[in-house]
Amino acid sequence: MYIIKVKGKAKIPDYIQIRDENFVLVAYFRADRPMKNLEKFGLEGKEDALEALINEMPFGKLQKLEL
Repeated sequence: MYIIKVKGKAKIPDYIQIRDENFVLVAYFRADRPMKNLEKFGLEGKEDALEALINEMPFGKLQKLEL
């Protein structure tokens, strides 16, 4: 899977996109709110690591999600 952090503008908040190996969007959520239903993506129990990754990520750079 891949992850990208998208910068919001004005009143639109920052968002996180998670995409599968074919770059199909599988999750889309606000960067300042925790993601729900992580078990659907095999990420249960990795909430803290995912939050740390999101906080450190630069905006607009697609990277492989390896937790």
